[in-house]
Amino acid sequence: MHQTEKISTVLKRKIYFFLKRLVHPLPLGLARAGQGAVILCPRRVEGPSYIEIGERSVVSKYSWLGAINSYAGIRYQPRLLIGNDVYIGQYSSLQCISNIIIEDNCVLSEYIYISDCAHGVDPKAGLIMHQKLEHKGDVLIQSHTFIGYRACIMPGVTLGRHCVVGANSVVTRSFPDFSMIAGVPARLIKIYSPERGEWIRAEETH
Repeated sequence: MHQTEKISTVLKRKIYFFLKRLVHPLPLGLARAGQGAVILCPRRVEGPSYIEIGERSVVSKYSWLGAINSYAGIRYQPRLLIGNDVYIGQYSSLQCISNIIIEDNCVLSEYIYISDCAHGVDPKAGLIMHQKLEHKGDVLIQSHTFIGYRACIMPGVTLGRHCVVGANSVVTRSFPDFSMIAGVPARLIKIYSPERGEWIRAEETH
């Protein structure tokens, strides 16, 4: 085979695998991939063998799923679990070194940030990007929860079933089922009353 033919063959293979990544609905090597699930391209997926996505769930374009099993010489055991019928909007970032669990039927708007960890920021330990990651608490988003545009869910947070998180909120603590929260940091605004069949202001429940 001539040199030009070898170069042509290599280029064809690169183009083939590039196009395959663009059109393939899911990255290879996921721990679990439910029927009908898609992670749209372009996308960034780290640690696919630690990521599970359920049936019919959608992760939109430009999202970053990071199950980080090694950083700064430290090994971790991450688990990023996305349940069935979950929608995650564009430019969302989910990063874990332990556990992030999103249960069935949740909706996450665009530019959502969820993490269970943080960079080390010891002034004596050198560059921040070279310091080990610190686990700050697992994150659990329970079923049927809606998270609004640009919201941040910080480490250690559990959101109960049927919660609603307002746009641009920073959630630093946990809230029970049927909570409507908003703000920086997020606070309880309303609670859904099954008896009345409506959302009522938090102060009305006292």
